[in-house]
Amino acid sequence: MRGIADYYLYLITQFNFIVPKKILVVDDEPDVNLTLRIALEENGLMVDTYIDPIVAIENYKAHSYDLLILDIKMPKMNGFELYEKIKKIDNEVKVCFLTALSELHELNHLGEKYFLKKVKDILFKNQ
Repeated sequence: MRGIADYYLYLITQFNFIVPKKILVVDDEPDVNLTLRIALEENGLMVDTYIDPIVAIENYKAHSYDLLILDIKMPKMNGFELYEKIKKIDNEVKVCFLTALSELHELNHLGEKYFLKKVKDILFKNQ
């Protein structure tokens, strides 16, 4: 699990973020949420996770998080829509979008700078 934590922290630092103290993760896949929570908490960060973006926005409080990690493709509301709603509450929070590698080609017009790639293959190989 340590290698996974190092991988995500490396990606976060590539975005020139100061290592945040509190992170919100919203992904409709419970396994992804759990893996991120464990990996980030092992590095001293506080993490809240939601599998439902509607519940996440209903519980969101301004200035509660230093960083959002949002899955792009979720039922009910995609990560971009969720971010737009959160920005109305807290326009200073930083965001990284989480997506499967195969989806990045669809997002070329946005650039890859603000995207974390899901690493399911790595997760299963390390277990």
